[in-house]
Amino acid sequence: MAEQPCLRPPASPAAPNPQAHPRDKWSKKMDFLLSVVGFAVDLGNVWRFPYICYQNGGGAFLIPYTLMAVFGGVPLFYMELALGQFHRTGAIPIWKRICPIFKGIGFAICIIGLYVSFYYNTIIAWALYYFYSSFSGTLPWASCDNPWNTPACTNYFGKSNVTWTNSSRSPAEEFYTRKVLEIQKSGGLYDIGGIRWQLLLCLFLIFAIVYFSLWKGVKTSGKVVWVTATLPYVVLLILLIRGATLPGAWRGVVFYLRPDWGKLLSTEVWVDAAAQIFFSLGPGFGVLLALASYNHFHNNCYRDALVTSAVNCLTSFLSGFVIFTVLGYMAEMRDVEVEDVARDKGPSLLFITYPEAIANMVGSTFFAIIFFLMMITLGLDSTFGGLEAVITAVMDEYPQVLAGRRELFVLGLITVCFLGSLSTLTYGGAYVVKLLEEFGAGCSILAVVLLETIAVSWFYGIQRFSHDVKAMLGFTPGLFWKLCWVAISPALLAFIVISSLLEQPPLSLFEYQYPEWSISVGFLIGASSFICIPLYMVYKLVWTPGSLKQRLAVCIRPEKLLRAPQAEGVGMNPVL
Repeated sequence: MAEQPCLRPPASPAAPNPQAHPRDKWSKKMDFLLSVVGFAVDLGNVWRFPYICYQNGGGAFLIPYTLMAVFGGVPLFYMELALGQFHRTGAIPIWKRICPIFKGIGFAICIIGLYVSFYYNTIIAWALYYFYSSFSGTLPWASCDNPWNTPACTNYFGKSNVTWTNSSRSPAEEFYTRKVLEIQKSGGLYDIGGIRWQLLLCLFLIFAIVYFSLWKGVKTSGKVVWVTATLPYVVLLILLIRGATLPGAWRGVVFYLRPDWGKLLSTEVWVDAAAQIFFSLGPGFGVLLALASYNHFHNNCYRDALVTSAVNCLTSFLSGFVIFTVLGYMAEMRDVEVEDVARDKGPSLLFITYPEAIANMVGSTFFAIIFFLMMITLGLDSTFGGLEAVITAVMDEYPQVLAGRRELFVLGLITVCFLGSLSTLTYGGAYVVKLLEEFGAGCSILAVVLLETIAVSWFYGIQRFSHDVKAMLGFTPGLFWKLCWVAISPALLAFIVISSLLEQPPLSLFEYQYPEWSISVGFLIGASSFICIPLYMVYKLVWTPGSLKQRLAVCIRPEKLLRAPQAEGVGMNPVL
C-alpha cells in the first residue's frame, strides 16, 4: 500500500453513524441557540459582572475584559462546540476518541456539575421564596414593623434625620438574613441548625421543574428554553427603562463606566477579567459538548460560537446599567456616594440591595414579581445545561445499561442533587452555599479547562482538530484560532490558576469569618473532582498491556482511527 502523503492530516475518529447509534437531534436551530445562551447567561451576569466592573476601574475594565474574551473565552467556547458536534457524544466517552489517558477530565466535569447543583439551585429556591413573598400589597422587606425585625432595623427611605451607623440594618437585609435564611439561629459552620421547611418546599418545586424539563431530553428542554431564555431579556429591558427614569440614575451610570486607567497596571484586574469571561461563557463544564452533540453534523458551530458568546458579553454589560441606575437612585435617596451603596457583591446584591430599591419605587409589587421571576428563569437555564452535561456524559458512557431508561436515570440524578442540597437549606445554609461556590467550581474547573485545551491542541493535535472542523464546516479554522488553542488560551488559564492559588483572601459572610478547618475542607472539595484526572491516568497505564513506552503510545492515541464518513459528503482534502 502506498505511503500516505505527508500533508494529509492524521486520521480522525469518525463521527458516530446516526443509523448505527440513533441520537436525539434539536427540533429547531433556535432550540440549540437558546439553550446555549440560557446556560451561558446566568445569575453571575447580573450580580458578578457589574460588581467586578466598577471594582476594577469601571469603563477601563472593558479593555481587559474584551481582550480576555477575544483571546481566551471565545476560542475555547468555539472549541467545545466543535468537539461536541463532531464526536456527538458526552464529556466522558469523548476522550477515547481524543486522548484516552485524559478520560478522567470527563469524570471531574461530572463531579463539579454535582457540586454546582448542590448550591446553585438553593439560590434559585431563595428567589422563588422572594417571588412568592412579592404577592402582597406592601412588600415584606419595605418596613421595620415585622416580627423578625430588630431594634437595629433602620428605614431611611422617605424619612429625614435618620442616623445610619455601622450597626444599622436595612429592612431588606433583615428580611433576607432573619426571615428567608433565619441565619440568626445558626452559630456558623460548627452549628448550622435544622432545615427550613419553606426553603425545602421551594427547592422541591425547582427540582420538579428541572426534572420535567429534562426527562425526555432535548425535545422537552429545547421547548422550555423558549420561555426561560427569552423572558429575562424582556424583564431586563423593563427594569432598565424604569431605572433610567429614577432620580440619581445618572450617578450610578457615571460610577459604573467612569474609567480608572491606573487600574490597568494591576495584575488583579487582568485576573478578574479572565476569570469572569471563563466562568461566564462556561467552557469546561461539559455543557457545550453535550448541547452541541445533538446538532446536525454540518451545523455552522463557528457562527453559533460568535453569536452566543457576543450575546452573553452584551447581556453582562446591559445588566450593569440595570443594576447601577438603581444603585445611583439609592445613593440619591440616602444622600451618600454610590460607592457606599455598592459594597454588596454576590447574592447579596440581588437579595438585599436591589429589592431594597424596588420596595421604594412606585409599583413596587409589580417590579419585585418580574425581577425575581427573571432570577428564577436565569437560574433554571443554567441548571438545565449543567445537569444535561452530566446526563449526556453518563448515558453515553454506559449506553448498554441506561439506553431507554433516561427518565429513571434523570430521576435518580435529581434525587441525588436534592439530597446533596439539604445542608444548604439549614439555618446556616448560606455559609455552606458560600463554601461550595468558592471551592466547588473555582480553581478546579479552570484547571480542567486548561488540561482539556492541552489534550486537544497538543495530544490530539491542532492539525487533526482543524481537519475535523473542515469536515463539518467546509473550511479550516484560521491561524488566529489555532494560535489561541495551542498557546494563548492555555497560557491565560495557567496564569489565572496560579494567581488564584497564590492569592487566597480570607473567606467571610455577614461578618462571620470562616474558620481555618473550613478552608481546608473547601480545598478538599476542589481537589476531590480534579483528582479524578491523575487517578484515571494511573489506572489507564496500569491496565494497558505492554512496556511503559507502548502503554503511553496506546493511551495517548485516539481509539477507532477512521476517516470521517463519506456519508457526510466530506472529502479528505489536505489541511495546510
